[in-house]
Amino acid sequence: MSDADEAKRAAAFAAVDRYVVPGMCVGLGSGSTAFWAIERVGARIAAGEDLVAVPTSETTAELCRARRIPLLALGERPIDVAIDGADEVADDLSLTKGGGGAMFREKAVAMAAQRFVVIVTPEKLVRRLGAFPTPVEVVPFSALVVADAIRSGLAAGVSRRGEAAGYLTDNGNVLFDCTFGEIDDPAHLDAYLRALHGVVATGLFVGLTDAVVIGSPAGVETKTRA
Repeated sequence: MSDADEAKRAAAFAAVDRYVVPGMCVGLGSGSTAFWAIERVGARIAAGEDLVAVPTSETTAELCRARRIPLLALGERPIDVAIDGADEVADDLSLTKGGGGAMFREKAVAMAAQRFVVIVTPEKLVRRLGAFPTPVEVVPFSALVVADAIRSGLAAGVSRRGEAAGYLTDNGNVLFDCTFGEIDDPAHLDAYLRALHGVVATGLFVGLTDAVVIGSPAGVETKTRA
């Protein structure tokens, strides 16, 4: 296993062992770091613990089924804690997510959870968001209009992810990757984008994160909301 994977596993295992207790309903995220949280939850269920999960993507659901993790739909039961990765974590614990295209469901689960824990490695930590493109999920019918509005209104670069291959999200929508430069006010930008008719969600997560667990070769550390 590479050092990077060891660090991801360390962060994920630490988060699951610290924040998940038997009897809980856990929101399980998507991506290469969240994969290790799924592994840990599956191992604890195999050892006899009573846990259920709400998956944030079809890929996560498949991974859970392979590990015999019982699944619930969003809203069937309160989510005690959600654990997920991020593409960027700013000093104020705002996030950029959606590198894997699942941010609508990831945000829905994070918003529903009593506690939202983010698992990352150190290179994901930034002073302000914006180095990683901001994903924006859009209803296909409105895609061209929304792209033009973002370009003209925000002077942003906009590219459609997987356009040649016909990529769609799990919700059947298109995904734009938008470059805004350093984002001074993620909450304002998120509100602006969501006000565009046809935008379903953005990859900006503001005011949702309760804790960030950071795994590295030196060990694991935690940042919490002030």
